[in-house]
Amino acid sequence: MSQTDPIPEEARPGADDVVPVFFLSDSTGISAETMGNALLLQFPDRTFDRTVIPFISTVADAQEVVAALDTLLDHGQAPLAFVTAANDEVRAELLRTRAPVIDFFGVHIEQVEGLLGQRGVRQPLRLHGVGDVHRYNERMAAVEFTIEHDDGQSLRALDKADVILLAPSRCGKTPTSMYLALQHGLFVANYPLVDEDLERSHLPEPVQQYQERCFGLTTTVDRLSRVRNERRPGSRYSSAEQCRWELRRATDLFNAHRVPTIDSSAKSVEEISALIIQSLRREQSRRGEQTRRQRGTTP
Repeated sequence: MSQTDPIPEEARPGADDVVPVFFLSDSTGISAETMGNALLLQFPDRTFDRTVIPFISTVADAQEVVAALDTLLDHGQAPLAFVTAANDEVRAELLRTRAPVIDFFGVHIEQVEGLLGQRGVRQPLRLHGVGDVHRYNERMAAVEFTIEHDDGQSLRALDKADVILLAPSRCGKTPTSMYLALQHGLFVANYPLVDEDLERSHLPEPVQQYQERCFGLTTTVDRLSRVRNERRPGSRYSSAEQCRWELRRATDLFNAHRVPTIDSSAKSVEEISALIIQSLRREQSRRGEQTRRQRGTTP
């Protein structure tokens, strides 16, 4: 059943039902999962049971998936499938299911082909495979750099960092660093602000000359205390008083040195990363404009 077909009344889940959701792809399934979840987030009062089925590379593989979906439907459940299969035969087979299907690839590739006046190659593994080897190697180098410079473990070649994250312990530095490296190929170092740093009025000495690359992360006292308690329950490190002091001093430090600051308490890693990248692009644009003015090339 394609996304354009009406969904039979018997196939529609009730308001209180857990909806089985399948992300189907002949590649990694990342795109199907990302786009599908972007839609599902619009229904916060519903409960979804998510399953990713990647690398559906043959018609036989697709037939097995269709059989599983139709079996769920026959047993009174109403699965919803999001599909990003590039292979025409595989996608056509997946669309044979009687379950509701949102076919991201089929509809949009045809629209793009019409606009460009050219048929796409329709091959899987082009978005999340190795693809551009140079770009892939850049991302792997960024990951290696970021692992080496996690939590202030190394200060070597800090001048190569695109981003330096500053924050008290457990404010989200490491996951943000890894996401920026893996997804965007950025060389990221993160530096933990300890008591000694927070007692001073200047940025930690190792990062002072790279202030323009620094971003601060903060959070709420309650969240930080809760996260730290999972690591060291009942300790001074996890007490509300200590968390409050560290966050206040970190905020004062960021403000004093005009370090862009992001509150990680209610933002995902993806959102934090997007804000950082947006800031980097604005700064890059500003510097480009400044250079053009200095050269007298601005219109």
